[in-house]
Amino acid sequence: MKTKKLQSVLVAIFFSGMTSYFAQPSNTIAVSNPNVNSLTVKPESVAKMMRLELVKMNKYRVYDEFDMNEIIRTKDEYKVGCYGQTCLSKLGEELKVDYVMSGSIDGLGNKIVVTVKIIDVRSQSLFKSAVREFDNQESEIQRMIEIVLAELHGLTIDKVIADRLAFKNEVITSNNIGKINNSGPRIGFAAMTGDVAEFATRQEIYGGLGIQPFTSMIGYQIEGQYVGTENFSALVEGIFNISGLEQSNFIPSISLLNGFRFGKSNWEFAFGPRFGIKSTSKGFLDLDAEYGPEGAYYTQSQWIASGGKVNVNTGETIMEPYQGFTEHFDKNGSKKLATSFLIAFGRTFQAGSLNIPVNLFYSSQKGGGFVGVNMGFNVQKSKQPINKTTSPGRYY
Repeated sequence: MKTKKLQSVLVAIFFSGMTSYFAQPSNTIAVSNPNVNSLTVKPESVAKMMRLELVKMNKYRVYDEFDMNEIIRTKDEYKVGCYGQTCLSKLGEELKVDYVMSGSIDGLGNKIVVTVKIIDVRSQSLFKSAVREFDNQESEIQRMIEIVLAELHGLTIDKVIADRLAFKNEVITSNNIGKINNSGPRIGFAAMTGDVAEFATRQEIYGGLGIQPFTSMIGYQIEGQYVGTENFSALVEGIFNISGLEQSNFIPSISLLNGFRFGKSNWEFAFGPRFGIKSTSKGFLDLDAEYGPEGAYYTQSQWIASGGKVNVNTGETIMEPYQGFTEHFDKNGSKKLATSFLIAFGRTFQAGSLNIPVNLFYSSQKGGGFVGVNMGFNVQKSKQPINKTTSPGRYY
């Protein structure tokens, strides 16, 4: 009885071992380092990913990198640039394997192209090959390799993952497509109009600035893109600006603009509010020189203090004016927030990595404003991948 039981156990062990032996893949394969372009991942790391995915498929007996290094380190021709069919066939002969796999991983703009080929060493011919385009998600290269190898061997792939990694060659509406940070300095020149020009040229004794009706501008622009396609971009921009320094004046302002860029020629249009500080008081302008010099300004407080009869600036006897007191610019008046509406139109000229935005603009407020031209520059150091990635900033 014991003898029969022992025989049964031995037979079970024998057949179990034979099943395991025949279930093990018989074909051997080695993986040569692939060619990697425009990506940060190293060829050695990609080769390890390929070996891992082959092992998971259980269709080959996969040589590890240490088995291969014994041959590769003794032959210079295998160390760098062994990508062609002839070289891979010779490597397979040296390693005594049935197949050698290699390929390439290429970063091409907003996509990654994975190419895999398997060489039959015995016939020195191409056994299998496949190529597929993926979205530029470098951290998912191993999943991309898994998908390509599965397709190459007729295996089922995870459709959800494949769709999420797939490159979709269509009109792109991603919020950050083609993002290029072109924030930078801005300089310009503007002429004043209306009440602003009158305030600038009015004599200082009458609350004016006593300067010419034009001014220089110097500032800095910060920008961001919130919508983008291949032929259209929508921008939000902030501009910090100081005017009048050349005439010993300090006139600060901040502008918040919504901008649009059209086509590859970089034509742009922007608009939005401009905020500054103004000094005003109630009074009247003597435009007809009825009470003193032409264009003189008399504040309400001065007029009341003089009893409506004496010009406090000249001492002359004057009469009460017939017009009412209204608000005017007065550098000695009270300070308050000034708002205006800014509109700009221009184009960015490019020379290599240098962007030169040139714009015409008009800043409008009650009674007057600024009209002028400004320009800037920005050196585009590098373009970032699409999923991390405004257009050149170009406004006053």
